[in-house]
Amino acid sequence: MNRLDHRDPLVFDTHELGRRPGSMRKVSRTLEAPEGLGIIDVIGVPEKSDIKLELRLESVVEGVLVTGTAEARIEGECVRCLEPLDDEIDVEFQELFYYPESDDRVRGRSAGSTEDLDEDSEEETYRLEGDFFDLQPVLRDAVVLALPLQPVCQEDCLGLCSECGARLSDDPAHHHDAADPRWAALQGLSAAPGDEGDGITNSGTREGLAENQEK
Repeated sequence: MNRLDHRDPLVFDTHELGRRPGSMRKVSRTLEAPEGLGIIDVIGVPEKSDIKLELRLESVVEGVLVTGTAEARIEGECVRCLEPLDDEIDVEFQELFYYPESDDRVRGRSAGSTEDLDEDSEEETYRLEGDFFDLQPVLRDAVVLALPLQPVCQEDCLGLCSECGARLSDDPAHHHDAADPRWAALQGLSAAPGDEGDGITNSGTREGLAENQEK
């Protein structure tokens, strides 16, 4: 079994609760954001930026119930105009971390009520390791669920010009004059300057050559 690193700021100690149901303590902690806290290449909490946590740890029969909030700064890119985004996020979460022996009893009851315990239920179960729990997976899920899948700099962002890439919100009247495609075929028929003169000269030259041959 993997052992938790007690020096990790997202690992918390519940020893003071003493496994006494009803006991509670509050924890406030400001720490650096871990890597990948968000939606990759879209939006998320910058690595090593500050996250402010406010937690309430409550001892219950099965384990420790963790309720909390997290405040952090998020960065991303507008999906319409590609302008950088910088905003604040405030998320709430709650998770029960089972005592190892309590978790075994819960599994036994679940097995008795249903024939099979699916893999998703296994993955959603969090357990204490001794008196410690790791908040990172819970925090990551809460942040990702709170982030917009398609972030925009403003709700009415007009995006970019498809021809030159200009940001349309900066100049709503921006446009390009386009030639009517119905006239495009006629453009090749217009004579270039000097074409008529060349035609007359060539015609005269041919007539002169014919007269010389007759002589």
